[in-house]
Amino acid sequence: MPERFTFGLLGYPLGHSLSPQIHTAAMKAHGLQGEYRLFPVQDAREMPGLIQKMREGELQGINVTIPHKQAVIPLLDELTPTAHSIGAVNTVSLQGERITGENTDAGGFVADLERLGWFSNGSGSNHALILGAGGSARAIVFALYNNQWRLTIAARRRDQAERLAAAFSAGNSGADDRLPATATLWEKSALEELVSTLDLVVNTTPVGMHPDVTDSPWPENLPPPRQAAVYDLVYNPVETQFTRAAIEAGLQAANGIGMLVEQAALSFEIWTGLPAPREEMHGAIANQIAGEI
Repeated sequence: MPERFTFGLLGYPLGHSLSPQIHTAAMKAHGLQGEYRLFPVQDAREMPGLIQKMREGELQGINVTIPHKQAVIPLLDELTPTAHSIGAVNTVSLQGERITGENTDAGGFVADLERLGWFSNGSGSNHALILGAGGSARAIVFALYNNQWRLTIAARRRDQAERLAAAFSAGNSGADDRLPATATLWEKSALEELVSTLDLVVNTTPVGMHPDVTDSPWPENLPPPRQAAVYDLVYNPVETQFTRAAIEAGLQAANGIGMLVEQAALSFEIWTGLPAPREEMHGAIANQIAGEI
């Protein structure tokens, strides 16, 4: 184990990130020396330099966020089975001499749904609408699809949603109990016929994130689903326009703070081999959760 750890977050923009507080708390809880740095890289051509720093031992772990979760893959030596299936990476580590990509978003999402009491496994009757078809959406689709949720993926470009749906539905047969995912357009006319069938709506896009806090991913003038829970991966602001409207409509709603901590905990365990101190990691951002971001 190195005397001092250096971890970091690769993405753009990163001004809203809470990851440094979360990982600093985890290191402190275990008495580890180190830091968690932000690498606000907009141009993907800057990424190889960061990966090289891992090879040289200057960095022990990198988290990856929007917009590089898929773009980073060609720079890695190997992917875990989970990351390969999802087609997106959020955690990079050095395993022996090989740079390995993992995806802890899926596990973090399921863990937070379980904490909220929203998770159902194996029934085949639960229907989720996924807004967006990018790297984060791939992790959410993976998590729910493999637990037999019925899925509809909505994107501004239908072909993007169709490609993601096909990636998980391909090869589905009578011998496979998983249900195929379907695609639709992310617009009012396409979604209104689904509203009454939904149990969960997940926003995987940055729509509504600071500074554009008045935006919402839910189409204007589309009534909210009457019996669905709403999960917004955005956590800055803590209450988005999307979650606020859901709560006002009497729905259960949650932001992405819980998933953020859970995926960070899994990353920490990959990098250090130590159990993640989840209570301390949650506590490190308690003030922000209360509205101080």
